[in-house]
Amino acid sequence: MKRKSFKMMEWCKDLFPICRSITGPGIKKTLTYFEKINKNFKRIKFKTNSKIFDWKVPYEWHIYDAYLLHLKSKKKYANFKKNNLHLVNFSKKVDKILTLEKLQKKIYTNKKLKNAIPYVTSYYKKTWGFCMEEREFKKLPKGNYRAYIDSEFKKGHLELSHAILKGSSKKEIFFSSYVCHPSMANNELSGPVVLNALLSHIKKKFKKTKFSYRFVLLPETIGSIAYLSKFERELKEKVFAGYVLSCLGDDGKFTLVKGPNEDCRSSKYLFNILKSKKFNLYNFLERGSDERQYCSPGINLPVSLFCRSKFHYYKEYHSSLDNLNFISEKNLKQSLNVLINLVDFFENNNFPEKTIKCEAKLSKRGLYPSLSKFDTNNPLSEKLKLRSNFLAYANGERTTSEISNIIKVDLKKVEAEQKILIQNKLIKI
Repeated sequence: MKRKSFKMMEWCKDLFPICRSITGPGIKKTLTYFEKINKNFKRIKFKTNSKIFDWKVPYEWHIYDAYLLHLKSKKKYANFKKNNLHLVNFSKKVDKILTLEKLQKKIYTNKKLKNAIPYVTSYYKKTWGFCMEEREFKKLPKGNYRAYIDSEFKKGHLELSHAILKGSSKKEIFFSSYVCHPSMANNELSGPVVLNALLSHIKKKFKKTKFSYRFVLLPETIGSIAYLSKFERELKEKVFAGYVLSCLGDDGKFTLVKGPNEDCRSSKYLFNILKSKKFNLYNFLERGSDERQYCSPGINLPVSLFCRSKFHYYKEYHSSLDNLNFISEKNLKQSLNVLINLVDFFENNNFPEKTIKCEAKLSKRGLYPSLSKFDTNNPLSEKLKLRSNFLAYANGERTTSEISNIIKVDLKKVEAEQKILIQNKLIKI
């Protein structure tokens, strides 16, 4: 089947100017954009001050304008309308005159990256500030400045969207990405656009999928915590494998951050897709996005992180250099293709699962002799060994092919045995 070419860079260009945060108009506008691309998305809302586990839903942040005005020259610096990274995200309302000396304490720069505006935020403690390139900051003229921030906090909602494609099985493959950062391309937009392209691909390719698929777009950390507070039981029952998508548009190596359990099946499946490529592999000590919530003790979902250059590991991260020139359609498509291959793996493989606890009584089904005797030359013993070993490894996580490799029996013989066990309702796939 010829794969549809999704215009992911166009989506990024449309969304890049929006000043997003964890609440407020920016994230709502972004969710609406994706909901128009994929009508399957449904909005979910959590009221301001609602308690979600150990957290409370914050107020909506509405930002209209912000700048620093040098009173003598009338020149504006750190102009929010030119680049929304100039403002510390979630800044409170301010209108005051300050000397340059006092103002400097409220200006953030990156001394190692002098030509970049850093991304700085303070979601849960009200403060204010501006961000500038270090080289521009050093050239600020002396004198008095007007620090102006026109913002407000309103009661409203924390909002997110999810889409569920129902398959033949209730078991779900889960994909999550975040939509809460302002104008950054790789760290913010690449994950959501690839997620939406994958959702569109699955709808187009499959009339009916074997697995069900769940897609979530939310503000990082607080959004996944809110989502878990509402769907914890459902996710625990249904999620077979899950993936957080982040930083998928640059040209770095693919990266897999494994879940906390060494035998995490989501990590194993993605590892098998990536093993033919050069890729980076990290354990859970290198976590950093919403896998922190999905894999936390008490939740324990089988979720891994998939990205290219890992956050914190590329110099443009959390700065104005993470712009549309830093990502490309080619790189986004390469990331999408990895996930398409992953979906094909799930759809093209069986994961046999034993239906009876402990050993099944095979003799009452005519699948095991009622008379036990020692006979090494009996060809039936090999068949019974295959049957017994198949059932011993049919845990619902291994593919038929994996079981074949483990028990060292030809795949065709294993598949024939699988049919017998399905007919006798001893396994399900």
